[in-house]
Amino acid sequence: MIFGVGTDLVEINRIKVNYQRLAERVLSEKEFELFRRFNNENRKLEFLAGRFAVKEAYAKALGTGIGELRFKDIEVLNDELGKPFINMQNDSKIHVSISHTEQYALAFVVIEE
Repeated sequence: MIFGVGTDLVEINRIKVNYQRLAERVLSEKEFELFRRFNNENRKLEFLAGRFAVKEAYAKALGTGIGELRFKDIEVLNDELGKPFINMQNDSKIHVSISHTEQYALAFVVIEE
């Protein structure tokens, strides 16, 4: 049974200013380590925008929005095939999809109970 659905769209240019500071505020330790490994600024921005969008989409799917949850409480990692997943300890099944263009990052999250 579907518990919630959330989506979020991020304009990559809007996060370009002070993106390093935003990364420190939004990313978990593991995510930040992945972020730091990218040498290309565009790839860093794309990664950060995608993670930000997933976290917003997840909070929307829960029905709480960011506020009750903090960005760092939501950790987005990738499995061995590269598929993104939310690393949370709960009984729900969480489906995640991230897509990027040059200007936007889009995330879609479905929570099943």
